[in-house]
Amino acid sequence: MLPADMVGGVSATRAANLEASNEALTTFMKRVDAVLRDLEGSAGNPTKVGAQEIKPTSLSSGAHDLFPEARGLYLQYNRVHTELTSLSKTLHLQIEAIGIAVQGAHRGFDNLEEEQRRRFWSIQAQIRGVQDAKRDKLHANDSKTGAGL
Repeated sequence: MLPADMVGGVSATRAANLEASNEALTTFMKRVDAVLRDLEGSAGNPTKVGAQEIKPTSLSSGAHDLFPEARGLYLQYNRVHTELTSLSKTLHLQIEAIGIAVQGAHRGFDNLEEEQRRRFWSIQAQIRGVQDAKRDKLHANDSKTGAGL
């Protein structure tokens, strides 16, 4: 049984401290919007990161047995590039979702435009898909190497 001064598992004093003021949410929302604008204009933009690819022939003439280190470098570069592209896209989506969530906290989620609510849930599904794919890939790699056993 919760004490009388507890609200949802948190004391009334702490619950009051957790309430978000209109001013605090507006300030936070502006900061999130600024971060999103900065990301869009930076080299970390998902489109710009995704466009930075190299071809295997850039490191060798295609004869992998003549310069195997070049092949290894190429494979590592592609692995890191793929991860950075995924991270950039996920970060972009997370920041956009935070912006919508802040607006929802400010005005009430039910008071957001239908398109914003749909976008929020679409972002959540995309992020969940990325996380599931990474988890599945990790489990597949573990089962190949026996590390998960």
